[in-house]
Amino acid sequence: MGNALRFLYSRCCKPTTAGGSHGVSTTDDGVSALSHDLFQFDTTSQVPEGLSNHVVSSKKAQANWYRKLLDAWREAKPPPKTPEEASRFVVQTLKRHQKADVEGLLAYYGLPHQPSASCPTSSSQVVKFELQTLPVDLKAVPDGDTITVYVSTTDPRESANLPRQVRLAADQRSKARAAKNYTKADELHKKITDSGYRVLNLQNQEILARKYRIRLRGIDAPESSMPYGKEAKAELVKLIQGKCLSVVVYDEDRYGRCVGDIYCDGKFVQEVLLKKGLAWHYSAYDNRVELENWEKEARAKRVGLWASTNPEKPWEWRKNKRQRVAQIKLL
Repeated sequence: MGNALRFLYSRCCKPTTAGGSHGVSTTDDGVSALSHDLFQFDTTSQVPEGLSNHVVSSKKAQANWYRKLLDAWREAKPPPKTPEEASRFVVQTLKRHQKADVEGLLAYYGLPHQPSASCPTSSSQVVKFELQTLPVDLKAVPDGDTITVYVSTTDPRESANLPRQVRLAADQRSKARAAKNYTKADELHKKITDSGYRVLNLQNQEILARKYRIRLRGIDAPESSMPYGKEAKAELVKLIQGKCLSVVVYDEDRYGRCVGDIYCDGKFVQEVLLKKGLAWHYSAYDNRVELENWEKEARAKRVGLWASTNPEKPWEWRKNKRQRVAQIKLL
């Protein structure tokens, strides 16, 4: 092993015992854990067991990443010492690899997400937290601006906040299934889902995950029964189905949904929908100039809903629908 890696590991990078399956309780611990795993890989040529829960590529591909990271770490002068430095180090070293894998690796170590260069500048709102999701299911997309995602409880942030009763129910369910007591297992899973969690089966492995409903920040897509409503949903499905997402959460709406920006395979999802004329810039709640310009670009090209002369705004459509329902109730 290179002296730089051995020195940093021995001085400051002992792995912690708190937190998720990797033992990472904070992003600072993530730097230590990364160094520890590189030390282990140099000795055993084995990648961490829990990594496959966060990435989509094979163990063989993972070994290739660690080989590259190890070589780059040895050459780094000095090697990364902060979460931000470690995150940039991983992204730069693995820039030719799948975005989902790089983001999954960052999530595994609890390192901060590095958004793409095309990411729009934020408005005055402050980021509350970031999510690195498991692959998105087709059924998780009800329309063009809302999705349901799941985050593994092995994620450091989730592990630190996992309710004790959910953890116990998950353990008891596993034992019930092993004993082939599926009735009891189903009852325990209902307790888990009622608490906002779910046990997912991914690649023949059960993963306890937390459920999040996400409202795409800054856009308003046509409702399903409106013109281009089905097209907006189809485009969103095409962008994210089966993919791991990075979600930057800014707020929570009155329906309990997280309001955030969605990134997938290096793309800013709201940008794609706006440029294809499948969503409006929701300027009443978001003042970012980039989103306004992407809508103007689609209008000028008359693509998507802008092929119509005067398309109805979704928020006006919803308001009119509420008024019609209120009138019917009065009759």
